[in-house]
Amino acid sequence: MTADDSFNRLDDDDYPAYTMGRAAEMLGTTQGFLRALGEARLITPLRSAGGHRRYSRYQLRIAARARELVDQGTPIEAACRIIILGDQLEEAQRINAEHRRTAETAKPTTAA
Repeated sequence: MTADDSFNRLDDDDYPAYTMGRAAEMLGTTQGFLRALGEARLITPLRSAGGHRRYSRYQLRIAARARELVDQGTPIEAACRIIILGDQLEEAQRINAEHRRTAETAKPTTAA
């Protein structure tokens, strides 16, 4: 991969552009907090060739949501579960809306 390719990937939300230290700094939290999110399986950072954790912008947004809940007094494990369940609910609602649209377009029209 060339330097130009790497630069172009910075617009990719899933590109693991941030080291653990930089991610913690951006979120205003500790590296231990990020490790705890990984242990709770909320986010799974990619690993560099040297084994260092690397985070994407998408993962940082999820970590920021967890941090907000923890800052409000929610235990970290509960915060992770809340976010996971919220995301699952959102996905289920999206799928249900898709099924409704499909069912509505498949209904035969009746003449009155």
